[in-house]
Amino acid sequence: MPRIDRYILGQLLTLFGFFALVLVSVYWINRAVSLFDDLLNDGQTALVVLEFTALTLPLVISVVLPVAAFAATAYGTNRLAGESELVAMQSAGLGPWRLARPVLIFGIFVGVMVAVLVHGLVPMARARLADRSAEIAENVTAQFLRPGSFQYPARGVTLFIRDVAGDGRLLDLFIEDSRDRADQVTYTAQEALVVRNDTGPVLILLEGMAQNLRPGPDGPVLSVTRFDEFSYDVGAMFAGGGSRGRDLRDFGTLALLQADPAVLEATGATAADAQREAHERLAQPLLSPIAAMLGFATLLIGGFSRFGVWRQVGWATLSLIAVQFLTNAAANQVGRDAALWPLLYLPAVLGAGLCLSFLWLAARPRGPREVAR
Repeated sequence: MPRIDRYILGQLLTLFGFFALVLVSVYWINRAVSLFDDLLNDGQTALVVLEFTALTLPLVISVVLPVAAFAATAYGTNRLAGESELVAMQSAGLGPWRLARPVLIFGIFVGVMVAVLVHGLVPMARARLADRSAEIAENVTAQFLRPGSFQYPARGVTLFIRDVAGDGRLLDLFIEDSRDRADQVTYTAQEALVVRNDTGPVLILLEGMAQNLRPGPDGPVLSVTRFDEFSYDVGAMFAGGGSRGRDLRDFGTLALLQADPAVLEATGATAADAQREAHERLAQPLLSPIAAMLGFATLLIGGFSRFGVWRQVGWATLSLIAVQFLTNAAANQVGRDAALWPLLYLPAVLGAGLCLSFLWLAARPRGPREVAR
């Protein structure tokens, strides 16, 4: 690699490390605050909180890296222009197309990092996070399954167990669920079992009765239903969240492209949904070189100004926002119809066209116009 390419690439990598560290820290802390509250309210230790926040880090990094690449390129190009290094390079015969080569290498490097994250680390972290969430839901549930006393695992929920048999059966169970004032339910059962499924712990009530109290036109109406077996989801109620099954984002890209039947059965998704998720991952790394090239090519447009290149920085930011807007719009459209997955690659194509257009404008010869006589 020529020395000038190594110099520009070194400058960009240094700035990229700084911006990535700052943006990841800010974004991660913002996401971790709500996670801290949920886990600490459930009585989890600091080690569990640290583990969960660490598992969310790969996703945060994959989102932030393209923005950090854009910021590093725009700031680096602005500094090269401000210190007249860019002018010296252009005076030595290096045109915009030639100067764009190290920037493109830098963008591809960031894109490879994003690809490693979205295809490898992020699915692994999400799968581990799902498993740990299920384990914690069971642990929290076990804390409230104490015999001989009334428990209040959630607001509006009362639980009582007379005794626990030696084989783990819950004897004489009582649950009052008044979270919905329009439909208050009381469950009683002679026995109950705690079992685990894909969505977390579930109570299996045996030989019991459900009493529903609803408002009616002439007063409250009570309906009674007797059952031999009834399942009651306690994981969502005790752990403070909705019942959580496996998600397509927990699995590898290859399994999604092949529409693995085991993946579809675990998630309840269709083959088209799995392929849509896979193509979203394939398209995501393409935005990194686009962001880097936009930060560079836009700043080369226009001549010298004593006010610097802040106008070009504004146009570069607007261009990046436009590409990101198209990315979100394409994702929303494909979310409605998975057969439209080729739209996911459209923002990268349009972004590449913008970069080429800006480089072409920057490479046009600019000089005094001849005055017609």
